[in-house]
Amino acid sequence: GPTLPVSSLPTESAPQQMQLTLDSRLQRVAQEGLRKTLRQFAAKRGTVMVMDVHTGALRALAVEPTFDPNRYFDADLAWLKNWAITDLYEPGSTFKPINIAIALEADVIGPDDTVYDEGQIQIGEWTIQNSDYEASGRTGTLTITDVLKYSSNVGMVHIMDQMPATDFYEWLETLEVDRPSGISLPAENAPPLKEREQFVNSWVDAATASFGQGVVMTPLKLLQLQAAIANGGYLVTPTVVQGLVDERGDWQWQPSRSTPKRVFSQQTTEAVLKMMEAVVEDGTGEPAQIPG
Repeated sequence: GPTLPVSSLPTESAPQQMQLTLDSRLQRVAQEGLRKTLRQFAAKRGTVMVMDVHTGALRALAVEPTFDPNRYFDADLAWLKNWAITDLYEPGSTFKPINIAIALEADVIGPDDTVYDEGQIQIGEWTIQNSDYEASGRTGTLTITDVLKYSSNVGMVHIMDQMPATDFYEWLETLEVDRPSGISLPAENAPPLKEREQFVNSWVDAATASFGQGVVMTPLKLLQLQAAIANGGYLVTPTVVQGLVDERGDWQWQPSRSTPKRVFSQQTTEAVLKMMEAVVEDGTGEPAQIPG
């Protein structure tokens, strides 16, 4: 047959490297800090994630206990999964800022409103109380900032009670609590929400959801939701892949980013961020203060 001119033969493609978004120094510090903290509190497991809230790029994604990939055959099987994206948990108080953003955005409360905290309340046959109620017996009028500052469960019930349970449920759908974050790592888990009928008609489901119990998600999902407060209201897609780079350092491929969905207004997120700052300044979040 005819011989092809050399110029039309496919050239052997230049080797490309996959580049991650992770910052190796930050990853190492997160991993070591997490390991130490797990030992200190005899915890079963933990995760530390650091994300650029505007792009969704993860700078650190540490889970413990973990394994040495060079000796994966020595590892406990349970350590081989990344539980920050595969396992569900109840976010509890870390979900409160999200709910306050919902209530502000829906205009059922204003940032300067107050609620009365009885310390414990009865809802149907259930008693709901603040975690420190036995010890402190504290009751009184709280500002919305105080509700976060003291991490008041009862205060949260009163805040979310201003909103019909159907609206609250729709907000959980809008925030895609039941959908994967889209990080494109294997085995990401996304639980269905409770049945709408149950959530709307049960006295207690909306009440416990107001302080982050009875709703489940992965740690990564919570990170995505918290990021929406930090970035001015956008639901960004988390990612660990920067792209493929050739030996000259030029990008050959980068993942396409969809336009993030807006879920909160700038005004709402700024108000909630101020409140969160107060929690760390002189509230239950004081241990999270960073010098300077």
